[in-house]
Amino acid sequence: MMLPYVLEHFAYNKWANDRTADAIRTLSTEQAHRDLGSSFPTIAATAAHIASAEWIWLRRWKGESPTAHPDWSKHAALDVIFAKFAEIEAERAAWLATLTEAEIDRVMAFRLLNGQEDHQRLSSQLMHLVNHSTYHRGQIAGMIRQVGGTPLSTDLIAYRRTLPVFSRE
Repeated sequence: MMLPYVLEHFAYNKWANDRTADAIRTLSTEQAHRDLGSSFPTIAATAAHIASAEWIWLRRWKGESPTAHPDWSKHAALDVIFAKFAEIEAERAAWLATLTEAEIDRVMAFRLLNGQEDHQRLSSQLMHLVNHSTYHRGQIAGMIRQVGGTPLSTDLIAYRRTLPVFSRE
């Protein structure tokens, strides 16, 4: 049964995105926009990338094929990025609630931003998104330390510790 596993990981993804946003909110504008020379130059740009990728994958799952990152993700203010996270999460949660075990196991075609066709099991695409966001949240944690801030833990095991004991098994 893959669906409960995937749904748990999306609950974790929301929790971790929220905690990352909370840590970023403690920073000054200068800290959040300081060029640190990372994969994405700033904390804000890295957060925008996470939100943008989550938006792109949701669009694909809903049958669309974006050809570029959304305009709002380019040089967006942090309040815009955080608002987009909330919008994406609400839309995705509603969509996830409609999934069945059979649907999650199907192979689903989509187009990459460059127009190239690809196909993967939907479950693999879903888990890729969670993994991708985790990777970049880790970068943000390191960047927050670089600017003198304190990141919050976003480890999956830390999330699981917030659940009732019977849910951890």
